[in-house]
Amino acid sequence: MSTIDHPTAGADLLHLVERQAVVEVCTRMAWHADRREWQALEAVFADEVRLDYTSLNGGEPAVLSPGQIVDAWRQVLGGFDATQHLIANHLVTLEGDTAVCTASFQATHRLTDPLGASLWTLGGFYRFDLIRADGGWRISGVVMTAAWADGNKELMALAALAAR
Repeated sequence: MSTIDHPTAGADLLHLVERQAVVEVCTRMAWHADRREWQALEAVFADEVRLDYTSLNGGEPAVLSPGQIVDAWRQVLGGFDATQHLIANHLVTLEGDTAVCTASFQATHRLTDPLGASLWTLGGFYRFDLIRADGGWRISGVVMTAAWADGNKELMALAALAAR
């Protein structure tokens, strides 16, 4: 079967390739953070990123550079014994040089705590806004919506102290 017989086959294939590239960038954000691959993590972001973690922390969304994001995450995530951020159920909308990926997540954080539980797990949803830049997709916005949590949330403060 050729694309001559099915003129949309080429467009459909391109759409699937672009969709997979978007999913990969979103997955890399979690992968590099968990593996403490800070330089690779920085590369998944656009020059400016609007981060919104207000469902967990309150406050206001912030516009940050990739370096500022990585520095902040290093100061907290770097203090954990281990983290695992799983991202699944990706729904991708492509429009030219922009994309939106929504996905479910579950993030487990482990830190030995002699006075409490050693795990804190958080679940919810991400919305990633992406732009095409530098020959690939880059994350230009992240909205994390926490839906549930279990365990010792105080581990976040302890990890930040441990990372210093």
